[in-house]
Amino acid sequence: MHRGQDTAESGRNKHEAMPIMTHAGAIIRSHISARWPFFLAGLLFATMTASAGGAHAADIIRVGKAAATTFAFAPIEIGKEKGIWAKYGLEVESVSFGGDARMQQAMVANSIDFSLGSGPGMGFLARGVPAKAVAAIANEPLSMGLTIGRNSPFKSPQDLKGATVAVATQGSLTYWLVRELSRQMGWGPSGIRTLPLGTNPAQVAALKTGQVQGIVVSSSVGYALEKIGDGRVLVEFGEYVKDFHTHVISATEDVISRRPDVVRRFLAGWKDVIDFMATHREETVRLVLPLTDLPEDIQRREYDNAMPMMSRDLRFQPKALDALSRSFVELEILPTAPDMKTLYTEQFLPRP
Repeated sequence: MHRGQDTAESGRNKHEAMPIMTHAGAIIRSHISARWPFFLAGLLFATMTASAGGAHAADIIRVGKAAATTFAFAPIEIGKEKGIWAKYGLEVESVSFGGDARMQQAMVANSIDFSLGSGPGMGFLARGVPAKAVAAIANEPLSMGLTIGRNSPFKSPQDLKGATVAVATQGSLTYWLVRELSRQMGWGPSGIRTLPLGTNPAQVAALKTGQVQGIVVSSSVGYALEKIGDGRVLVEFGEYVKDFHTHVISATEDVISRRPDVVRRFLAGWKDVIDFMATHREETVRLVLPLTDLPEDIQRREYDNAMPMMSRDLRFQPKALDALSRSFVELEILPTAPDMKTLYTEQFLPRP
């Protein structure tokens, strides 16, 4: 072959297959072409994208609610709608229970990671439920009221002595509120009789038929009855109970020990949702309506009443803890007041 032919042949073959020695000594053939750099770039991009997706997969958490329609528990749905849980790498699944007792059973079974319940429900933690309260989410009970029927002769709380009012269950928050009101009125804890009737519809039905003379429910239920002329709110419990934690978040010992960062992110996200709710009244009302099924004007009224009780720092207050400790005994959840420091922790709360 002449030198000119050799040069031309080399030019024709410079982009064709050439042998490459691997580290094992084997010969492989690599097709080098002008598209090779683009192939490498595409492969690198795909690899990086897959790695990023795996690294940021959301952590699934299961959150129990003591009641489905409680305004104070609406941050779960609002946080999802506004992308706040996703911001913290969380996918929140919620399930509603018919009160604190059933929800505590779910915590014992480890079928939920967090619970949204009443402050008095903390008493169950002292009875062996493997969980701790990790945040105080609502303080004085500004959203709770005692509603009477449209034909009631009662004009003021002083008229309630000896009356029978409906509550959710024996030992519930509503039960304690009635006993506390009676005590503050000077009649002792049993000056107003209670009748456990369960759900709000059952209590409203009993009020309309005269089975009871009052019901202890969310004030918004009373406002709705006022609107149609079927009742009116006689007592706003926030006027009588000042130092209190109406609602708290508890976390199971399992999620605390195995996924402490998830607890921190959940509480940080919760705080962000409350900040949003406090500064976006109309949007919050719109987002809450599907949960509460209240008329829009009533929902606005509930927002105005309830938002001030929503804790901004999520921290436990000494006087409120003292009141809760007393409530455990009065509700016969515990025989004696417990050491409250064993029932809660603030180690996961966002820094001020």
